[in-house]
Amino acid sequence: MARSTGLGKGLGALIPAAATSPSDGLQDLPVARIRPNPHQPRRTFDEETLNSLSASIAELGVLQPILVRRRPDYFELIAGERRWRAAQRAGLITIPAIVQDRDELSSLQAAIVENLHRQDLNPIEEAAAYQQLIDDFGLTHDLVAKKIGKSRATVSNTLRLLQLPSKVQRLLIENRLTTGHAKAILGSPDRSFQEHLASAVAEDQLSVRKTEECVRDGILPGQKRREQPAHTEPPAKSPQPAAVLEIEHLLQDTLETKAEIDMRKSGGGHLKIHFSDLSDLHRIASLIIDPQFQH
Repeated sequence: MARSTGLGKGLGALIPAAATSPSDGLQDLPVARIRPNPHQPRRTFDEETLNSLSASIAELGVLQPILVRRRPDYFELIAGERRWRAAQRAGLITIPAIVQDRDELSSLQAAIVENLHRQDLNPIEEAAAYQQLIDDFGLTHDLVAKKIGKSRATVSNTLRLLQLPSKVQRLLIENRLTTGHAKAILGSPDRSFQEHLASAVAEDQLSVRKTEECVRDGILPGQKRREQPAHTEPPAKSPQPAAVLEIEHLLQDTLETKAEIDMRKSGGGHLKIHFSDLSDLHRIASLIIDPQFQH
C-alpha cells in the first residue's frame, strides 16, 4: 500500500492563496500525470542520493512540494524532478505540487521566505523549506540566511537535521525529540546508533545533556562504559580557569558545536572542535575563515 504524502501543515501553508489563481496553488497531483521538462539541462541523477531520498519519502512522505505548470493532458515539471523521481521509486500515487500556469519562480521564492517567518513549522519542515530554496532556486546557505534574517550557522545546522535517519526525523516531527536532542545525536556518525539512541531518548524522555553524554561515550542509556584496566588510572583533569571556560562557551555558541580547550601549565594547550561529518566540517571552517571573524 502506497504511503500518503507527508506534507506538514506548515509547508502546506507556505504558498498563500493570494499568490496563485483560484485554480492553481498547492495540490496533490497523480505522480503518473507529471512529466519532466524536456529542456531540463540535468540528465543524470546520483543513484545513491536518489535511493536515500526515496527511502526518506517512503517513511515521511514528500516534505517539499514540487513546482509544475499545466499542459493539455499532463503537468510539466518546473522544479523538483529529483523529488518526483524518488516519489515514483517509493511507490507514491500522488505528490504535493504547486501548480502555476507561468514560471514565476521569483514570486514563489518570495512567498516561501515570507511564510517561513509566519508559520509554526516543525524543525524538519523548516529544514525542508530551506532545502527547497537551495534546490529550486540555487541559493547558497549564506543567501538563505540573509533572506530569512537568520545566521548562516543557524541555517546550516537546521539543514543538518535532514541528514538524520528517517525514523529520527519522524520523532522530531512528532515532537518526541527536540532540536537540541537531534543536534546531540548528530554528533555520532553511526546511523544505527543514532536510531537506537533517538528511540531511547523519546521513550525515557532523556535530557539533552544525558543524550550528549551517551554520544560522547558511544553507549545507549543503561549500558556501562568500558572500564579501564586497574593499573591505568586516567590523570585528574585540572579545573579550567573561568576565562578559559568563558571562551570555550563562546566558541560553542558561535560554531554551534562542541568545543574543548585543554590548557597546559606552560600556558599553551589544545583546542578541539567537534564535527559530525564532512559537510559539518565545511560549515565550521567557513565560519572560522569568514571575514566577520577576522578582527
